Amino acid sequence: MRHQDSYSLGAARVLMPHIVAPMDELMSMHTPWDVMAEHCKLFVSFGGVPHKNSQINSGGATKHHVKGGLYGMRAKGVRFVNVTPTADDLDTGGTVEWLAIRPNTDAALILALCHTLMAENLHDRDFLARYTVGFDKFAPSLVAKDAAWAEKITGIPASRIVALAREMAATRTTVSINWSLQRSHHGEQPFWALITLACMMGQVGLPGGGFAVGYGPVNLMGSAFPKYSGPTLPQGTNAVSDFIPVARFTDMLLQPGGTVSYNGRNLVYPDIRLVYWAGGNPFHHHQDLNRLMLAWRKPETIVFHEQFWTPAARMADIVLPATTSLERDDIGYGSREPYLIAMKKARGPVGEARDDFWIFAELARRLGQGEAYTEGRDTMAWLKHLYELSRVKSAEAGVAIPAFDDFWQAGMAEAKGESREPVMLAAFRADPAKHPLKTPSGRIEIWLF
Repeated sequence: MRHQDSYSLGAARVLMPHIVAPMDELMSMHTPWDVMAEHCKLFVSFGGVPHKNSQINSGGATKHHVKGGLYGMRAKGVRFVNVTPTADDLDTGGTVEWLAIRPNTDAALILALCHTLMAENLHDRDFLARYTVGFDKFAPSLVAKDAAWAEKITGIPASRIVALAREMAATRTTVSINWSLQRSHHGEQPFWALITLACMMGQVGLPGGGFAVGYGPVNLMGSAFPKYSGPTLPQGTNAVSDFIPVARFTDMLLQPGGTVSYNGRNLVYPDIRLVYWAGGNPFHHHQDLNRLMLAWRKPETIVFHEQFWTPAARMADIVLPATTSLERDDIGYGSREPYLIAMKKARGPVGEARDDFWIFAELARRLGQGEAYTEGRDTMAWLKHLYELSRVKSAEAGVAIPAFDDFWQAGMAEAKGESREPVMLAAFRADPAKHPLKTPSGRIEIWLF
């Protein structure tokens, strides 16, 4: 069986499709940094935009955007307010106003900002009526959530909360939220509240306005490069449709037959007797490592692919030594990254290490399914096949990449194509009937109950 969602975005991945759009879609449509610099006047960040986080991207980062994007915004006169317990997670090369909020109280502050907008009639009634549903049901919940109420919870003076709400309503404003805010009990609340705040300001779909979820966690957000199909291996269809939320891995092992509430459903934990783990390390991600160690002893057999003697490998029954990226040929590609990288091996495998494809091919052969698994291709043949498939799909999206042999010889290829839609949710704002969201109403869902 499989897991669902991720440790990084567990709550947000479940919530966001219900109220606006899936997280993967939102991440890839964030307004580019150059547009933000030209049009945004006030950037309010909940949780900062740390440069260190943006050094990565799913598949790899080839051209870093965040530092230059923030410095470019500051050079154009954008004003920054950083709502975070720490002061050093938003570097713009200039002045940043720091609101030192108590940890895990961001939703209270956002609701108080919403209260001020409504109490002072600063909210955009026309936007709420045309582009959202449920505000009439949400509004009564704000009655007691004023700035004085929020001051006691957040530690931020009520006067500053009121003033900030007025400033946000008076100019082109983007509100951004870091992924870390949803990694807590009721972690969906600050994300949901932020979308509502952006809707009340009425700037969603405008250049430099609206919301971000968020700038900085990875390199992808704010990239102006077009989206195209990189070389990816077909995943096939799992005959087992059952799944668990990824962070419930320990619970599943310790409580077979137990249940967990997930996205409106009750899931039943299976009785897992064999764990096969290739890629990643649960002891790096999971919340309670002592409890995970107890759970790790429950299955009868644990098989692990690993390059190093990690805690997970030490406690596995069978460790299959896997190659590092320096010992195998591969292709580097990241979403909305301009370059594909020919990852040529620097040396042969050390000792008995083998790449994952070889390991699975050998297992398939010994199970009598070798030809079905490899389709007669070795590693290089698969790389070329997948790359050429991606050329066809990319061309359909208006993006050109060179032939595989030219790419492999050069060591790198640049994907060339038209820039994407420059403003997040602009098409939806221009015509919500023609470009509806994937929510039940086709609009932003402020109230789901």
